[in-house]
Amino acid sequence: MIDTTAIRTDFPILQQTIFGNPLVYFDNAATTQKPRCVVNKMAELYFTQNANIHRGVHHLSRLATEAHEQARCTVADFLHATDAREIIFTRGTTEAVNLVADCFAQFCAAGDEIIISQMEHHSNIVPWQMAAQRAGLTLKIIPIDPNGDLNLDRYSHLLTDRTRLVAVSHVSNVLGSVNPVAQIIAMAHHYGVPVLIDGAQAVAHQQVDVQALDADFYAFSGHKLYAPTGIGALYGKTEWLDRLPPYQGGGEMIERVSFQGTTFNALPYKFEAGTPDYIGSVALAEAIAYVERIGLAAIAAHEAELTRYALSKMNEIEGMKIFGNPKQRSGVISFQVGNIHHFDLGTLLDKVGIAIRTGHHCAQPLVESLGVSGTARISFALYNTMKEIDLFIEKLKRVISILG
Repeated sequence: MIDTTAIRTDFPILQQTIFGNPLVYFDNAATTQKPRCVVNKMAELYFTQNANIHRGVHHLSRLATEAHEQARCTVADFLHATDAREIIFTRGTTEAVNLVADCFAQFCAAGDEIIISQMEHHSNIVPWQMAAQRAGLTLKIIPIDPNGDLNLDRYSHLLTDRTRLVAVSHVSNVLGSVNPVAQIIAMAHHYGVPVLIDGAQAVAHQQVDVQALDADFYAFSGHKLYAPTGIGALYGKTEWLDRLPPYQGGGEMIERVSFQGTTFNALPYKFEAGTPDYIGSVALAEAIAYVERIGLAAIAAHEAELTRYALSKMNEIEGMKIFGNPKQRSGVISFQVGNIHHFDLGTLLDKVGIAIRTGHHCAQPLVESLGVSGTARISFALYNTMKEIDLFIEKLKRVISILG
């Protein structure tokens, strides 16, 4: 068990009231709140060692460089990568997926196939559509079953000798489905096909071991892991990162430049054009240290208990429809009550201090396949409590009585 009372003191934003009501923040799948230690670390860096990294010979630059590269090691250890050079800092999952899609498409020929799934976030759909349009590729879609699990039998039939890459989410941001990514990867590897995993909804809620999964690429965003916005990471096996061409050109990613031509830097720098977010990288490492002090296993158990409790209470409400009943669910619950529009539900809940998400959650193909234009969604983090769920249920019933 984790001590949520102590943990909540680390998050000043949770102490405020919204329209005179205590804030209940249930929009963690969109972004998590930041602990004091992360914000303090950013302020400390800006006030004591802010300097551009790698190229400076002066003291502040050396300090900033060492901190940035140590942060890379922290991320590598967090994901159980074999080498820190396998970690590419990005602005987040979206940039990481775009990097792979753009670079990998250069290996493909017209008629080659990329497999994604029906439950993907737009960030793992649109980059592949753009790559497909440029290179003449075909996108194939793994369907979901009525419970919200991926249809692996259908997936097995989608894999062919023209399949070049599989890209799927570890956890659905709509249904909370925790996908059997190790099995998905093994099935693809049987055909010699590499796999990219979108881990945006996974890394803050469970332990991730890219070696155990045998993932070829794994992407995540810091802001969903109690870190700042604008920083994230892409893990890639060395063999693949060595093969891929650079994503962007500029400073940092070069070895030598002349007007006759350019040679590119070694890993990981050939994928990190321009001045990196050396403050964000260290803040990300601080956030990782924070969750590891609490323990990801303990966090997972806490959030699983919250999810079970919330589902039991929500299912007691007349007209309640929970979308998805996957074999394994993360702390994400999408729902609808009767014919009440999700936007109206979210708007009135906000007036009583409950922060939830409404809409298609940047997964429009999935949501529309459920027969709705959008859903209401709650999602949990390590600082949420049973008491907050009780308050949410109380306020939800009041809002339903108004809108119903």
